Amino acid sequence: MGKRLISQRRGKGSVYKAPSHRYKSNAKYPNSKSLSGKVLDLVHDPGHTAVLALISWKDGGESFVLSPEGLKVGDEIGRDGKIGDVMELASIQKGAPIFNIELRRGDGGSLARGAGTYATVVSHDGDWAMVKLPSGKFKKLKADSRATIGVASGGGRKEKPLLKAGKKKNVLRSKAKKFPIVSGVAKNPVDHPHGGGAHQHVGGRGSVARGAPPGQKVGTIAPKRTGKR
Repeated sequence: MGKRLISQRRGKGSVYKAPSHRYKSNAKYPNSKSLSGKVLDLVHDPGHTAVLALISWKDGGESFVLSPEGLKVGDEIGRDGKIGDVMELASIQKGAPIFNIELRRGDGGSLARGAGTYATVVSHDGDWAMVKLPSGKFKKLKADSRATIGVASGGGRKEKPLLKAGKKKNVLRSKAKKFPIVSGVAKNPVDHPHGGGAHQHVGGRGSVARGAPPGQKVGTIAPKRTGKR
């Protein structure tokens, strides 16, 4: 009987649980009609690639949101259409870069949240707005969904090389990810479906169905197509 795969062991939890006690916030918009306030601090959060901004809201209370590039401590955010303002898509002009976009009003932000990412407002059509996402895909969203104007901070963080394996280990550890990652073909048959053989070769097709059991689900998961074009 083969050993349990890494994907199965991760599903159990235990040592693979994320250190969520270190995370500052989920960085979602508060449920408030007017998101105006002042930037109190900019902080690093291991749970996010972008910098978090601590905002003191005029309606009362403080909370963290994702910070755009160029935002400084002491800046005011409101509804003037400048960088850092949180507004409805209907109020944002066409061509403006936006990030942390709500899929539906009140979810706090779901799209374009990674460091250095941004989407673009393409057009408005009544109660709807067309947005071009960082992937290049166009998505139709309700015009009352909120978004932050600007580009998510932290862009270019991958341009500087890590240089040491230990640095890579620490980066992935903050995300509760395993390092180093050993390929399946380098393992023994007891450890992985791709393991064994006289040389490193999968031995058969490397794709599996989306509904395959966890012990079989390795390699290319549910590819859109296989074979030569």
